[in-house]
Amino acid sequence: MMWNEKEETMPRSELQALQLKRLQALVERVYAKVPYYCQKMKDAGVTPGDIKELADIKRLPFTTKEDLRKNYPFGLFTVSMDEVVRVHASSGTTGKPTVVGYTRADIKLWAGLMARTLSAAGATSKDIIQNAYGYGLFTGGLGAHYGAEELGAAVVPVSGGQTKRQITLMRDFGSTVLLSTPSYALNIAEVMADMGVNPADLPLRVGVFGAEPWSENMRAELENKLQVKAIDIYGLSEVIGPGVATECIEAQHGLHIFEDHFLPEIVDPDTFEPLPVGDRGELVFTTLTKEAFPVIRYRTKDIASLNDEPCACGRTFMRIPKITGRTDDMLIIRGVNVFPSQIEQVLMNVEGVEPHYQIIVDRQGSMDTMEVQVEVSETVFSDKIKNLEKLNKRIQGDIKDLIGSSCKISLVEPKTIRRSEGKAQRVIDKRPKK
Repeated sequence: MMWNEKEETMPRSELQALQLKRLQALVERVYAKVPYYCQKMKDAGVTPGDIKELADIKRLPFTTKEDLRKNYPFGLFTVSMDEVVRVHASSGTTGKPTVVGYTRADIKLWAGLMARTLSAAGATSKDIIQNAYGYGLFTGGLGAHYGAEELGAAVVPVSGGQTKRQITLMRDFGSTVLLSTPSYALNIAEVMADMGVNPADLPLRVGVFGAEPWSENMRAELENKLQVKAIDIYGLSEVIGPGVATECIEAQHGLHIFEDHFLPEIVDPDTFEPLPVGDRGELVFTTLTKEAFPVIRYRTKDIASLNDEPCACGRTFMRIPKITGRTDDMLIIRGVNVFPSQIEQVLMNVEGVEPHYQIIVDRQGSMDTMEVQVEVSETVFSDKIKNLEKLNKRIQGDIKDLIGSSCKISLVEPKTIRRSEGKAQRVIDKRPKK
């Protein structure tokens, strides 16, 4: 299902001509309007007139989260504050928050992109969409809300939390689409079971899940426990929020990037040189149509690759696979690179293990240590000690086989790991900060 078939099935030659035209206009605008970008371009020895083809994007400087923090709060805006109608910001847990702004045209654009996203997930104006993304400074809640309204659907703006009430509203209102983080959707499924509510008795049919990495095994878990089609979406506040890329319900095989608005690149995370289609590296975006807060070559830190093969749905946009790791999520344990998604991949393949876990990283002397706390089912937890020891050894062995390093496994009883109402905190790093 498509929101705008003409835009979403544009021939590649036509799309690339549009991208170049928009890129050239963007570079001219930020060069003229943003002193910081102007200076960065001068330092890189590039002017707007040097952008003659799409490949010339590699001449432009990158933008990082640190650049946003250096220009806190509004230093990278290209319009005055009297043209800005909304401001969002990150939590700022690792420093100053990153602040993003939107003009009225930006909000309209965002709503249209989220309507595209929801249409790709199979939603229509006839749906009742329960929005359990957090409202407020986080971009997820309001971004999804405006998109659902643009689609013409009835929106239940419940936000995150109050899980029992979520389920009651879902049942009473007849919600057909759930929007939330995947970890919170698991929480909903668990509380639903405690309440004796059978998801098969509800009209819920699609879950649109994003804002954190999640594995294919997690998809199977969600689809089984909630009896829905689980669709992955991708976005980030610095680029626009949700609405950058989405899976289609027809294929569920990679996320279509809305390339008419966001120009993607994959670069080598060490050399920052552009990589060809199909190679794996760091995902970089340039916003082609945003007014208040455009970004040039923003380094997302997400690890991905581009796929330009035709999709069964008919969209001509390139796709990225599910994002399962970020360069800044990567843990280095005794010289071994470990992504939380790798641990999840192992756990979801073990019978009797619940999809709730936490990774505790610490340091003893000069040695890094990693402990994985994982919940097991009620039946398994009350089993004989020797069976628990056998399960522990199996998980420990499977993790070592996958990542090449051993770790401590702690099997904990059900519902002891804190549940998330938004993004799950998978890693607690207790190592001293450098």
